[in-house]
Amino acid sequence: MQAEPHLPLPAELPLVDEPAGVTDGPEGGSLRDHEGTRERRIESSTDVDLKTQIVRFTLTGGLSAVVDYGIYSFLLNLIGLPVSVAKSISFIAGTTTAYLINRRWTFQAPPSRARFIAVVVLYAVTFAVQVGINAVLYATLPGDWWRQPLAFVIAQGTATVINFVVQRVVIFKLGV
Repeated sequence: MQAEPHLPLPAELPLVDEPAGVTDGPEGGSLRDHEGTRERRIESSTDVDLKTQIVRFTLTGGLSAVVDYGIYSFLLNLIGLPVSVAKSISFIAGTTTAYLINRRWTFQAPPSRARFIAVVVLYAVTFAVQVGINAVLYATLPGDWWRQPLAFVIAQGTATVINFVVQRVVIFKLGV
């Protein structure tokens, strides 16, 4: 039986510069990728306590929400896209930002194809939840100035709670 070839994971931006030769693996030794050209630190999500994860997740979520809301407002108010189209595009940008930072900084998990697929499935579910809640609230709230931010905050808050619980309890506990 022949092993399947390794398929590369999606590109990820490094969040911390790690000089060559100083990155240690779980047993204290250096870990190199299959080409031996770079080193990376491998930690499990259990290495970071719950309080630290919540703080990091909140900070990451705040940054991602700024990305999400900024793009949403730009596309909705300046470009004139429909609410759900603008929210869909901004959601993708915001959740991509959140995943890249959370995987590396909040949960300190190594890259994994299974984990990436699990996150895509989770984000698909929270996408439907968030865009749906936002659309319903935007359509039903009075047309006052606070309609857009209130609909956004409620939809974002709901998706954030779902994301944190599923990522902490399931996705970043995957031993892959």
